[in-house]
Amino acid sequence: MVFPTKHAVGIKTDTGVELLIHIGLDTVKLQGDGFDAHVAAGDVVDVGTPLITFDPEKISAAGYSLTTPVVVTNAAKVGDPILVAADEVKEGNGLFVIT
Repeated sequence: MVFPTKHAVGIKTDTGVELLIHIGLDTVKLQGDGFDAHVAAGDVVDVGTPLITFDPEKISAAGYSLTTPVVVTNAAKVGDPILVAADEVKEGNGLFVIT
């Protein structure tokens, strides 16, 4: 699921974990300006598949934070995530695990 404003995407993994990735805070107000979706609802993706690209300078210049929450929306069913990243996450590094 990709939000119409392209600022957020929902993913369901093959193990049943459901994630919401929300790029920035309050960025829905940009109405998609600065965002480009590369997937659509129902697409099957692999690790490394680009989901959304965005223009961080445009978003920051508009006054929005680039803080990007990643939420396990069905944690009650699959278990709470255990954080493995202490701070800023870099491409290719893990954020959390679910046991």
